[in-house]
Amino acid sequence: MTLTLLFYVTAVRPASAGDARLWPTGEHPTVVRPWAPPATPYGPGHRGVDLAAPIGAPVRTVADGRVSFAGQVAGRGVVSVELSGTGDPPLRTTYEPVTATVAVGDEVSAGALLGTLELPTGHCPPTAPSCLHWGLRRADTYLDPLSLLDPSLVRRPPARLLPVW
Repeated sequence: MTLTLLFYVTAVRPASAGDARLWPTGEHPTVVRPWAPPATPYGPGHRGVDLAAPIGAPVRTVADGRVSFAGQVAGRGVVSVELSGTGDPPLRTTYEPVTATVAVGDEVSAGALLGTLELPTGHCPPTAPSCLHWGLRRADTYLDPLSLLDPSLVRRPPARLLPVW
């Protein structure tokens, strides 16, 4: 019997992390479901972020790399890109559900079109009728894909200081 362990990390700082200047679905989309790593490798959680976008919206890579997968997984279109210059093993971004316009082995630059958003698959929350699931991994370790973006692109609410009684 083989046991595979998966680990979850909240941030990553390789060469390209924090350098991406664009979102995969356009100008600052709404994050309708945030990254929520599970407490255990097989526990419940969300191993990516869901970005609101209309069906047919262009989906673009956020960093330079090489297409490592473009095809169907469980009836959904998926595109994976191994990011250049991110170490060994390299970081890999995933985008779904996407009708791919790229093929395995294609070299892509940041902003390159990967495909278009497909019909929703039931993964999106009710507040967003369609969304892109965007993931990030290094080998078997899931990471927060928002860590790839320049911090100025990720609007987070300001910290609130509360009184200590």
